[in-house]
Amino acid sequence: MYIRYATYFTYPVLTGLLPIVISLLCSLFAYQNVRRLVRRQIPVARRRLDRQITAMCFIRVLAFICLAAPFCCYRMYAVNNPVSRSESLEFAIRQLVQVIFASIASLNFGISFYLFIISSSRFRHQVKFVLVKKCWKRWTCSCGFGNIQSTAENIKLNNLNIEPDNLNMELEEITNLTSPQ
Repeated sequence: MYIRYATYFTYPVLTGLLPIVISLLCSLFAYQNVRRLVRRQIPVARRRLDRQITAMCFIRVLAFICLAAPFCCYRMYAVNNPVSRSESLEFAIRQLVQVIFASIASLNFGISFYLFIISSSRFRHQVKFVLVKKCWKRWTCSCGFGNIQSTAENIKLNNLNIEPDNLNMELEEITNLTSPQ
């Protein structure tokens, strides 16, 4: 019973066809929206950005199909053609193939960022803005790199925990303690 369920429903429909169809429909809706925007009086820059987003959606769907389909096909094959553990070489080969296809399928979750970087100049500019302007500045401020003072006097004062306002008074006390009486 499970073999028929996995063969005809789980792998082909739930893990294969349904996500692909949903992604493809969303991409087609985005494409129709862009075509409708072309007919309207919308600025050229906005239309160009919409075309980039549509291209990103289609590239994402193609990557999803290419990365998810091999695992689904292999799982349907593996469920229908079981191998016993007594045949250790065949079992090991199938486990290796399954791990390879599962790894390829899991690339699906991380590859979107790189596909978007490659396919969209606007996305590249936004990533650069966020990483350089926002995150880098926040990191340098939180680590204290923003207020670096490298003079020898400031380093000595910081090591002695002396406030610059009280410098003269502190220096007099130090010289009084160290001078022979």
